[in-house]
Amino acid sequence: MKHTLSNYHKWDVTPEEAKAIQLSLAARVSLVPDFGEVKFVAGVDTSATGVARCAVVILTYPELEVVEIARAEKPLVFPYVPGLLSFREGPAILGAFDKIKQWPDLAFFDGQGLAHPRKIGIASHIGVLLDMPTIGVAKSPLAVRGEQPGPEPGSWTPWANRKGEVLAAALRTRLRSNPLYISPGHRIDLPTALQYVLSTGRGYRLPEPTRQAHNAAAIAE
Repeated sequence: MKHTLSNYHKWDVTPEEAKAIQLSLAARVSLVPDFGEVKFVAGVDTSATGVARCAVVILTYPELEVVEIARAEKPLVFPYVPGLLSFREGPAILGAFDKIKQWPDLAFFDGQGLAHPRKIGIASHIGVLLDMPTIGVAKSPLAVRGEQPGPEPGSWTPWANRKGEVLAAALRTRLRSNPLYISPGHRIDLPTALQYVLSTGRGYRLPEPTRQAHNAAAIAE
């Protein structure tokens, strides 16, 4: 059932206010897998070239056939501040989700989940707002460190923050490609997130949901 897009926090805030909002949302993140059979997955990506342009692509699972693409554009009002990406891209993401007809059972975000200085990357942030299971699929690490995985596709290593808490995994998805940094977003744990990222690979570095979303976000609405 589609979740109602209402009752969100303000987006026109200062960086200090944004950090306070993040801390309040971080307390609501669940790392317990909480979803039934996955029949539809979403890929979410945003490009920022003058405006924030988000694409949400809905695919069947496990076939990974695209069934719907929704896009939304919003002005880039919030400044670029490391760790506060969701305040630049969030309104466009919610605008795109507001257009979709087939609600996903699980969403893959181009960005961080728990692997964030305040444990509330964009996948966790939007996951809490939409009360939806989400996974962060990032191309580079943030707030975590660890050893590189082996060269074989499917190899992964745990990555932890300065406190030693494992928040992500460096996952090799393709031979001779840099690893991806997978972190749970909301209503999922790291082993389950890795399982779904691996099951949605189609021979590319990116899993199919975020690969499709990346391509779709580059196209104007």
